[in-house]
Amino acid sequence: MERSEKSCKQEKTQRKAGVLMPVSALPSAEGIGTLGAGAYAFVDWLASAGIKIWQVLPLVPTGYGDSPYQSCASDALNYYFIDLQTLANVGLLEKDDLSTDWGTDPRRIDYGKLFACKADILRKAFARFDQATAEWKAFLAEGKYEDFALFMSLKRKFSYRPWAEWDLPYKKREEKALAAYKDAQKEEIEFWQFTQYIFLKQWGALHAYAREKGVEIMGDMPIYVAHDSVETWKYGKELFIMDGEGNLSLLAGVPPDAFSEEGQFWGNPIYDWEKMKEDGYAWWKQRIDHQFSLFDIVRIDHFRAFDRYYAIPATAQTAKEGEWLDGPKADLFADMKEKQIVAEDLGVIDDGVRALLKETGYAGMKVFEFAFNGDPENEYLPSLYNRNCVAYTGTHDNDTLRAFIEKMDKKERKYFEKTLEDECLSADVGYVTETIEDECKSVIELLMASKANTVIVPMQDVLCFGEEARLNAPATLSQENWTFRFIETDLGRKKAAWLKRLVEEYDR
Repeated sequence: MERSEKSCKQEKTQRKAGVLMPVSALPSAEGIGTLGAGAYAFVDWLASAGIKIWQVLPLVPTGYGDSPYQSCASDALNYYFIDLQTLANVGLLEKDDLSTDWGTDPRRIDYGKLFACKADILRKAFARFDQATAEWKAFLAEGKYEDFALFMSLKRKFSYRPWAEWDLPYKKREEKALAAYKDAQKEEIEFWQFTQYIFLKQWGALHAYAREKGVEIMGDMPIYVAHDSVETWKYGKELFIMDGEGNLSLLAGVPPDAFSEEGQFWGNPIYDWEKMKEDGYAWWKQRIDHQFSLFDIVRIDHFRAFDRYYAIPATAQTAKEGEWLDGPKADLFADMKEKQIVAEDLGVIDDGVRALLKETGYAGMKVFEFAFNGDPENEYLPSLYNRNCVAYTGTHDNDTLRAFIEKMDKKERKYFEKTLEDECLSADVGYVTETIEDECKSVIELLMASKANTVIVPMQDVLCFGEEARLNAPATLSQENWTFRFIETDLGRKKAAWLKRLVEEYDR
């Protein structure tokens, strides 16, 4: 009896609900979401709704197409998110420094303006910063972000061209040339280290505040790095399948799946898993440890590639021309099974992926929008969820729930509504379809009632926003991707009260 009660209690404490809100999308007067007042207000809103998890997207600097999944550094932090008002509050910026035109649309990020202005404003803060403090000197001595700072300084020197196009001594990392450059550009390199120092100060304060409010933060780690990145420049063929000139013979991507009929040609370098195995995957373990220094829970993007990854020849015309190759499998995670890792196991899922999840014990993902292919045994139907999973209405790559429903034709809509009704009846959840808002609410309540230990709902779906609020459309390049933002009035008390009712009713 005691054992049974303990087991039940453990299961109950594991049931949580979260909201997906990228830092970039937070309300802010600075052109993009920051680690300032808007972030603290959002934590307060989550706490008032009884929400226990705030999921963010990668905090790394964005790169090609403004995607946080194509970053120039896997461990660096995006200086766009540094809150300028906070710097002004401690005397590092003047009021005039904050009077910047960040764009006219409060719901869209203008990355061009951010690129043109943000670093220059932060340089003013650096000029006023007391560089004699013991804390700053210790940060520099640690050297944690020195590679990133050197890389960014050289990027600026070479007009932000890819490192493979830099002058040969720098491209090849010739020791004499780099030593001379570091001496000549000491202040510039330290400026880029300053961006990391300030980010960590602001993030640490925000994270501590979230803990006080009972909110855990779930981070997101891209599996791949960009071709033009610190890692490929520093390590080259030590870690990646590439030649000494930085040329790639194989590129990352995925075949046709639920996100794209043509597949996706990501273009990232492929890891040399055989070489990585020689030192026990030290680079990967350091990378994962770094993530847990920032977050309470870590979602690893495209987790299935640790079992088998899709490699596309660099000469291929489409993503359909790739092949599946073996990854490191559970060997990489042998001493990390106790970590709170969420495996993004979407796309082409086979027995190998299922075995990897079982061996690691990590929670996989169940996305409601994938449940309607006509298969009554579809694993994304809420009635078929197991406890060890994270259920989503949709992810950052999906259409919003409202748009997903609205775009159905008559036949699809009829099937959707019948299936949703059956699922609600099975879970003893009220099913209302008078309006599209009612249907979205029914879906969210259905997930809350499910067996899934964790339920995450994108903020767009909490508010029942339509296609205009979609964050990203995979396999497309668009000014709409990664630019959507929320405004202060979106965080209303009525929605928070509704979520709190669900959280309490379904023991989350």
